[in-house]
Amino acid sequence: MAGWICLVTGAGGFLGQRIVRLLVEEKDLQEIRALDKVFSPELREEFSKLQSKIKLTILEGDILDEQCLKKACQDTSVIIHTACIIDFMDVIHRETIMNVNLKGTQFLLEACVQASVPNFIYTSTIEVAGPNSYREIIQNGHEDEHLESTWSASYPCSKKLAEKAVLAANGWALKNGGTLHTCALRPMYIYGEGSVFLYNHICKALKNNGIIKQSSKFSIVNPVYVGNVAWAHILASRALQDPKKAPRVGGQFYYISDDTPHQSYDNLNYSLSKEWGFSLESRMSLPLFLEYWLAFLLEIVSFLLSPIYKYQPPFNRHLVTLLNSVFTFSYKKAQRDLGYEPAFSWEEAKQKTMEWIGSIVKEHKKSLKTKTH
Repeated sequence: MAGWICLVTGAGGFLGQRIVRLLVEEKDLQEIRALDKVFSPELREEFSKLQSKIKLTILEGDILDEQCLKKACQDTSVIIHTACIIDFMDVIHRETIMNVNLKGTQFLLEACVQASVPNFIYTSTIEVAGPNSYREIIQNGHEDEHLESTWSASYPCSKKLAEKAVLAANGWALKNGGTLHTCALRPMYIYGEGSVFLYNHICKALKNNGIIKQSSKFSIVNPVYVGNVAWAHILASRALQDPKKAPRVGGQFYYISDDTPHQSYDNLNYSLSKEWGFSLESRMSLPLFLEYWLAFLLEIVSFLLSPIYKYQPPFNRHLVTLLNSVFTFSYKKAQRDLGYEPAFSWEEAKQKTMEWIGSIVKEHKKSLKTKTH
């Protein structure tokens, strides 16, 4: 498609900015519209440098602002919708999460129809599939199994409903008489340079003499490198714009993983940081069933105190289950339909992430020296 325009929502985020960097190299792309609520000064500067290669328009706006979406969608050919609120601990008000993750997606789909945008790619999550119980074992799962989360927690619930809305919109009639093509990508837990979750783990370990606390020793998962998830979005964009592939891809969801070894979340954190002297704590942990029921008791306490006091439990049943399940998935369907192959090997992904962690460690040491002088 000559002279096409792509809108990326959540373009200031961990994944969104990686997608923007890859889009710069796409053939015949005329303009990238980067939409987010806020962009850091550093990212603004980086994006401004990309202007020498392609027109890159930064749009600061709210996913719930229909006028903003209308403007962003005008003359657009492809929307890559990554914007969402991620919250595993139910810290953020439920209504806020449902509004951004679900209502924002619905507003964007409606804007698509009005602006006649033919292609919509939704960044979903593995959490729309579960895990629903730490006793449940899913190894090398695939799309034909029709797994679905039963959790009422805001994040998985909002993402599940939003994904359903996106896939149901496939085939909608556009204002200009065209047809809307949609698909959803379900990445595993995403790691890599810039990961907020990984950054927080490392900062906590630095404050704990380099010891990484264990919270998921019973899990077996297959995390995915951020660069590979971004690459999958580029391939989905190409597939939806290909008249031969669009009928097969439209209305489908795809698990996105790579060749990162299957391991626990704790072992992943250790593998990525051990070069810098980090170690896993060796203390005994509670049996999993006790930890689960303790989480349940803490949730009850939180509920009983809610009329007079907001008590935030340190963990909940959803998090205990998420962090301690055997839950791995194959990317064969994405390989077949999208031509997806990981752009980065495990060794490359590990090296890049380790170097980034090293920069965090050096910054920490530098700040300690400043405090002592």
